[in-house]
Amino acid sequence: MYGEPALPPDLVSLPYANPDAPKGGTIVFGETGGFDSLNPYILKGRAPAAVASHVFETLMARNWDEPFGLYGLLAESIDTGPDRAWVEFTLRPEAKFSDGSPVTVEDVIWSMETLAEQGLPRYRNAWEKVAKVERTGERSVRFDFSEPDSELPLIIGLRPILKRADWEGVDFAESSLRVPVGSGPYTIGSFEPGRYIAFKRNPDYWGKDLPINRGVNNFDTIRYDYFVDGGALFQAFTAGELSVYRELNPTRWAREYNFPAVTSGKVVKEEILHGRPSGMEGFVFNTRRPVFADWRVRDALLHAFNFEFVNQTLNGGAFPRRASYFANSALGMGTGPAEGRVRELLAPFADGLVPGALDGYALPASDGSERNRANMRVAARQLEAAGWRVEEGVLRNAAGEPFSFEILLTSGQSEAAANIFSDALRQLGIEARVKLVDQAQYNARKNDYDFDMVVNTWNMSLSPGNEQTLYWGKEGVTVPGTRNYMGIDSPAAEAMIADMLATRDPVEFRAAVQALDRVLTTGRYVIPFWFSDRSLVAHKAELKHPEALPVYGDWIGWLPEVWWLEK
Repeated sequence: MYGEPALPPDLVSLPYANPDAPKGGTIVFGETGGFDSLNPYILKGRAPAAVASHVFETLMARNWDEPFGLYGLLAESIDTGPDRAWVEFTLRPEAKFSDGSPVTVEDVIWSMETLAEQGLPRYRNAWEKVAKVERTGERSVRFDFSEPDSELPLIIGLRPILKRADWEGVDFAESSLRVPVGSGPYTIGSFEPGRYIAFKRNPDYWGKDLPINRGVNNFDTIRYDYFVDGGALFQAFTAGELSVYRELNPTRWAREYNFPAVTSGKVVKEEILHGRPSGMEGFVFNTRRPVFADWRVRDALLHAFNFEFVNQTLNGGAFPRRASYFANSALGMGTGPAEGRVRELLAPFADGLVPGALDGYALPASDGSERNRANMRVAARQLEAAGWRVEEGVLRNAAGEPFSFEILLTSGQSEAAANIFSDALRQLGIEARVKLVDQAQYNARKNDYDFDMVVNTWNMSLSPGNEQTLYWGKEGVTVPGTRNYMGIDSPAAEAMIADMLATRDPVEFRAAVQALDRVLTTGRYVIPFWFSDRSLVAHKAELKHPEALPVYGDWIGWLPEVWWLEK
């Protein structure tokens, strides 16, 4: 994206891979829920995410140690103009699908068009900026863009490439358990919906000797077992049925890892640091609902959520709070007033910004006591300013309607935090009902924005781009299936995204992201939870990994990719 790639032309392997890692063995992961589809690129059905990462490939591949840097995978060369108005990919002659057929230009064009027309909404957003696509040679294809967007060559390079002939006579948009053909290092082996799916390493994988693949994809079999909830999954790990477990609860990490496999040394604990932005996770307001349309109401509930008490109760106070969407990085907004280029970018939208965007903002903090009295008084004042009054212990608006809403969760998801929050809101005369539903119903209602409040996570990187439109674009207010769960309709947010996509200047890019961070955070769309600057990973002792793991690839990009089994 900016400057030269970090890795040299004579690359031996990725900097976090061991090119001499042994091959073989099986690794078993645990997942909650289930699946009823093997197509991970459509809205219908639930497909294992691992299908996309193990079975299908893209024109270019990531180096998880480097934001905004991609390297040839299916493509042997990439050409683009100085203004990034077009990009041309030339396919490797040796690139093949698992059935032995070559990856062709026709497969590339068909994949791009089909994903945009029938796939997940995120594929359509970038494709709308493609003015023309044409075959330019036996193995080359060119994309011309209709508007400035420096990231588009990279976005196109990360689109999955499917085999056109494999989908002839098949409705791509319909969910099914038909096993698809991919070009990746693994093929789908045995599976049973709701119980497990296994991926088998393809011994004839075309790309196994590429430098970017040396020391990668080391297991013969990667298996994912499915469990009804997180409790059952953890018990399966303690019983030795799973190879690895990522712990999200620091209290359990500190207190409950004393089962026999740990004390005997058969299971080891590791804390693996990462350098990714905090991202955002928390209770999400659906501003499409009238009760949450007023920012003052959302601000009141932010004050009513006693983060310090909740964090201490659930996590022993071990985790810091997500101060903003890009906190823990140079892209974060900070807490002081907007200055310099950030202020210039936001100034045209000043009248539509929520207080704090320009003058400075920080999340409310309590003294850690259970009562949270000071913040509750602020909450009451904000609710009164927004037109709500307490009558006989019930908070009502001018029409006499009670303040009541539902917190929709799936099993094991933030239920304890929701219950503490609900109890606090009762003091303000608000009824917050916690409702648990199964994963399928939860996903369907989220996709259709059929909820008052949910918990969601947006993982952020140091290379944010077109996905930000999927997260915060106006289209997501009404079009289902985006990740604009809160229903943001902000000209300022869209302008900041457009600026960060158009620029090739890293200083301008940083200012645009910081300005976007301000719009999102001060909009009070989410009540932020905590985050961890490290991955807490417990695994069987025979599983090994290189000493240096990627700085930005927290979990994603290095497990199971660069791990191996020591026999």
